Amino acid sequence: MSGTQKTRMKDVAALCGVAESTVSHVLNRTKPVSDETREKVEKVLRELNFHRDADARRLARGHSNFLGLIISDIENPFYPGLIKAFESAALARGFDVLLCTTNYDSDRTDAAFRKMIENKTPGVAVMTSRVDPKMAKYLSDRGVASVFLDSGGAGPLKSDIRVDFRKGVSGAVRYLHNLGHRDFALIAGPQNRASHAAYRASVENALAELGLQARIVEGNNDAPSGAAAVQRLLTGQPFPTAILCSNDVTAISATRELFRCGLRVPADVSVIGADDIPFASLTQPPLTTVRIPREQLGRRALELLDELLKNKGRTGTVDVLETELVIRESTAATVEQPASAGRSPKAGGEFKAPAARRTKGA
Repeated sequence: MSGTQKTRMKDVAALCGVAESTVSHVLNRTKPVSDETREKVEKVLRELNFHRDADARRLARGHSNFLGLIISDIENPFYPGLIKAFESAALARGFDVLLCTTNYDSDRTDAAFRKMIENKTPGVAVMTSRVDPKMAKYLSDRGVASVFLDSGGAGPLKSDIRVDFRKGVSGAVRYLHNLGHRDFALIAGPQNRASHAAYRASVENALAELGLQARIVEGNNDAPSGAAAVQRLLTGQPFPTAILCSNDVTAISATRELFRCGLRVPADVSVIGADDIPFASLTQPPLTTVRIPREQLGRRALELLDELLKNKGRTGTVDVLETELVIRESTAATVEQPASAGRSPKAGGEFKAPAARRTKGA
């Protein structure tokens, strides 16, 4: 066969001695094919350097072989594990993945949804809570299945995954309380994002059950706001002996700023993050955190999409993903309140911390 002549599925089928539909099933993984036949077809496909015509396939099917995945920030270390799990589950079912990021920008978000429609993706997982819930209707009106994160509920062709912070956060608060902590602070994420509002509510509820409250500083879930939040906490009284953070990046930044100001973690201040990103166990000290199972989230998003695609027209479901406390070395029993707490650091960032640790009740 000429090297310039386009290879067709019928040519592959003829060389393999199988039906053209069998070649199609091997290519698209639409129906089971015996191992012997699949290996024979794949061998011929490799020898002929056969490539599928994606545009022709879209025209024939009315949709592509891609499933969409929309996230907020590719640089956020929370997402790589989720993306990897979603992609692996998609490939196992014969799908490729079309990835888009919003960067928390409304124009980029709109463009991401348009791209999914233009590429005829049959299903989209929206793994960021900062998206207008009306976008689910935008997709379902066009026959596109969707799975959203913390978007309020299920609907036609739409499922929802809700991250339940209560177990992990309640465990964190009670763990700190048992260590003797009574002065709490929360560095919260932006409250216009459903997941961060839910995290804050879980912290406040867990503390209320113990008759306590937290000083709350709202940040932006990034390193600069973690450091800035510590500076704000230093200006108030009493200075907290325990700080809970809306994510691990904030917690790592806050820990660094506490050290810079002369306060020791965990000897003077205990710090707890949220997410359990890969670097959380590698910080100094290793970070205690509320784990969100990212890989499980990615796999479950794909599974829910697959269920919707197999049952077109059905109403989706609400899936609950629980969190858990992971105890490492950034938390310890409380100490006496530093005499210098409540005073801003001196020029150069120095902050006089107590010379020796003394556990209450010892």
